Amino acid sequence: MPERDGYIAGVPCWIDTSQPDPDAAGAFYGGLFGWEFEEAMPAGAPGRYLIARLRGGDVAAVSSPPEGAPPQSVWNTYVWVEDADEAAAKARAAGGSVLSEPFDVLDAGRMAVLADPEGAVFCVWQAREHRGARIVNEPGSLNFNVLNTRDPAAAKHFYGDLFGWTTLDLGSGEFWTLKAYGDYLEQLTPGTRERTAELGAAGFEDVVAAITPIAGGDADTPAHWGVTFSTADADATAAKAVELGGAVVVAPVDAPYSRLTVLRDPQGATFSATAFVPENKDIGREAA
Repeated sequence: MPERDGYIAGVPCWIDTSQPDPDAAGAFYGGLFGWEFEEAMPAGAPGRYLIARLRGGDVAAVSSPPEGAPPQSVWNTYVWVEDADEAAAKARAAGGSVLSEPFDVLDAGRMAVLADPEGAVFCVWQAREHRGARIVNEPGSLNFNVLNTRDPAAAKHFYGDLFGWTTLDLGSGEFWTLKAYGDYLEQLTPGTRERTAELGAAGFEDVVAAITPIAGGDADTPAHWGVTFSTADADATAAKAVELGGAVVVAPVDAPYSRLTVLRDPQGATFSATAFVPENKDIGREAA
């Protein structure tokens, strides 16, 4: 994939993780994914914001917890919007909540922290100088943002109203889609639509995120947005995470088009890593 320079409205564009000890988190993720870091906050600032890069391109960030927030580790999803203030108003009107009113982030952009009606937290990003992740969908970079929800029907109403998202059911999983995104990718990389059709996943080029239902018997997991990174080898990534002080939550397993694992970093933030395995395309479809 070519290096990105911005996104279109309604597409997840950036991720960061809030960590009580940003330097320790940087050591873990740097060791796991090969990231190099640069401090983005000015000297004397009360917080830390470490931009992670691969081959010089921005992929994610590690930050200290926002002021007043509990000292917990979590990965955050940002969705590109043209107007953060308008997005916050639309989220509230659609039944969501505004946890942090829109505010400027130096010269980088303007953002708001929102929650859907079920309480899943996400951010919207109105870009200025910072134009989101430059490198995605290659080992060590963001591959997917995933909404974990108990009420997919309510989520479809909310995110449809807010971002214009629709859904695609491939039999082995359901995904958020935005027709304009497929058009954008086709323009960025001609032949994208043809290649996804050849893989048996026509329409996947429109996908912007995934939906994972939370099991009915799971009363402890809150609705939330999660992140998935691309890796060349899910088994090796799981082993490396343990070596670096993390933990394996779900051991590597074959899944549709992939082999994936769910991991926890040393400070408690969970995330997934997935390797693209085209021959696994039909896994899960038989039971669908």
